[in-house]
Amino acid sequence: MGLTKTDLFTAEQNQIAQFTKVLGHPARIAILQHLIKIDSCVCGDLVEVIGLAQPTISQHLKELKKLGLIQGSISGTRVCYCIDAQAWHNMRENLLAFLASGPSHNPKCC
Repeated sequence: MGLTKTDLFTAEQNQIAQFTKVLGHPARIAILQHLIKIDSCVCGDLVEVIGLAQPTISQHLKELKKLGLIQGSISGTRVCYCIDAQAWHNMRENLLAFLASGPSHNPKCC
């Protein structure tokens, strides 16, 4: 497998690609939707809500946290997660700007 040449692309292009990659799994969407819905930190009930095994949930949380969309705090043996509002706003603005840059009408195409 070849290396990705991310240095050929702008920081904005790389960031949009990272956002869409992390959003590209329905379990991560479900986790984010749940965190948005409860509008607070969640500590451990994601397995029941999402319906996946704990190790699977942990992997998805790791990816979301790596990108910065969620933040977590450790309390004893429990880790609590919530949406990082600033990171969410940043992702939203970048994705909206990208989507708004598309054609404004149905262009003539081959």
